[in-house]
Amino acid sequence: MAKSTAENTFLRLKTVLDVLTEGVWSGDALNAGQVLAEATARVPFNEHEAELLSGGIPRGHKTLTSATAKLVKAGWLVKGRSGWTITEDGMRATVAYPDAVSFATALDAGAPVPAGTPVPAAPAGFVRQTTAVPETAAPVAAKAEAKKTTRKTPAKKAAAAVEKAAKVLEDAVEPVVKAVRKGKASAKTTDAAAPAAAEPFEDADVETHPQPEAVAVAGDFNTFLGAPENWAPQYDEAQMEFDFLDQLWKKSAELPAGHYTFKIAINRSWDENYGAFGTFDGPNHELYHDGGTVTIRYNHSTRDITIN
Repeated sequence: MAKSTAENTFLRLKTVLDVLTEGVWSGDALNAGQVLAEATARVPFNEHEAELLSGGIPRGHKTLTSATAKLVKAGWLVKGRSGWTITEDGMRATVAYPDAVSFATALDAGAPVPAGTPVPAAPAGFVRQTTAVPETAAPVAAKAEAKKTTRKTPAKKAAAAVEKAAKVLEDAVEPVVKAVRKGKASAKTTDAAAPAAAEPFEDADVETHPQPEAVAVAGDFNTFLGAPENWAPQYDEAQMEFDFLDQLWKKSAELPAGHYTFKIAINRSWDENYGAFGTFDGPNHELYHDGGTVTIRYNHSTRDITIN
């Protein structure tokens, strides 16, 4: 039975760490395109993931590129201008969570790598090997270019094409990555509870929906989140984090007991905002809270808000 997009994505995220670890062992400097190309080669796309989106980018490639923000949030991957770098904890995670289920559970739960987990060392006689990039990993433009030649496109050219696609997607999700890097301790709450071991991949294949650059919970409790003032969607403290696999924006916080009101504000301004029942510029959402942790989730495709 073919694996779902969710399971495949977690497998590829683990493969990203495996590939970067091998790069450390071999001393090779790997750029983002090479890492993503190798991950998608080792864990091939299923039929759903191979469908091309706008610009000729496979659905599975877009999902993977955005989902790497989870590795950044976990502290296992650092994205810089010179490329991607695996952290020591990232290398240790490949040992602590060797299978897809344990890896997915730990990553979603924000679980730290168990103390005492060793940093993996290169096996004796290790020689890094790469897998040929599958045809579906290259954008349409790269395929058209390949037809102009009488020989097959070398793996390096395919990787370069994938890297270009990755850069486009990286730019699209950069605001999310920046928010993750700043880190909010309050985000690791009930929403980070570990799912049952048998359930990480039960969701249907992920469908993508155009997302804004930023989504804020702007209301009369923003100062409790550390913002300088209330009802100000421009502050980092008000921003929600996007979970690509769930397709939901989320914000968790500790609030005193009380009655609160808020709206969802898009891209750090009031130009686009949604109130009760997902109404544009509508009445305020209301929150009657008993005190403690509260998690607000926003679905941009439906404008639905859920609170627990």
